Amino acid sequence: MKTIKEITEMLNRTIAPESWMDELAGDGRKGVQSALARWQRQYTKKLKVEQEHAEKKTFDASYAPFEGALVAGVDEAGRGPLAGPVVTAAVILPADTPTLVGLDDSKAVSKIERDRLAQEIRQAAIAYSVHVQPVEVIDQLSIYKATKDSMERAVTSLAIRPHMVLADAMNLQVSRPVESIIKGDAKSLAIAAASILAKTTRDAIMTEIHNDFPQYQFEKNAGYGTAEHLQALQEHGPCEHHRTSFEPIKSMRVKR
Repeated sequence: MKTIKEITEMLNRTIAPESWMDELAGDGRKGVQSALARWQRQYTKKLKVEQEHAEKKTFDASYAPFEGALVAGVDEAGRGPLAGPVVTAAVILPADTPTLVGLDDSKAVSKIERDRLAQEIRQAAIAYSVHVQPVEVIDQLSIYKATKDSMERAVTSLAIRPHMVLADAMNLQVSRPVESIIKGDAKSLAIAAASILAKTTRDAIMTEIHNDFPQYQFEKNAGYGTAEHLQALQEHGPCEHHRTSFEPIKSMRVKR
């Protein structure tokens, strides 16, 4: 009879159900049952992630005007914060993306996973582009118009032109057909990829800004109006990276 440790090690090496595992159901040892239950949970989760990945791929393919057509996904990060730029990204993915299994909306994955996925996306993508819309343009145009402009710039900056563009909840004016998808980052693999690139790029920018203005804790709050951020605004006033078209900064004086 194999020890619990040996059985656990065998399960850790097993990626799909095998016939020898049927015998474990009758093993009365608590450690064996715990190891088996843990494996089954992990396997069920793996199947769910793979199914969601396949559904996102199918979703993108359903918008392709012909077989083999290139579909770009576009998304943004940073519409809501009181400080920092809006960052947008456009991504064209190949039909086969095994390294991107688990790719989801940037808000649904951890920072470590976002950073890993961002690297995988850059390696796997047929083409991608990132655009950073500065605070000055946000204040000049409005956050909506600045975001729309940035998303359009991200699309037109792609080295390879897509045949179709899927945008996360935004109607864009570009030279290719565009479909605005509500909650697209949870439905489309290409939009989710764009979401990851936009979010990781913006987080890196906010970390750099934090180094110059640590009193606002931008590295922690990414420019959002947390209680600590609002308190810092009261104590120090706004800095050059705050959006003067947003309250409460609008009611304060800020030097550009």
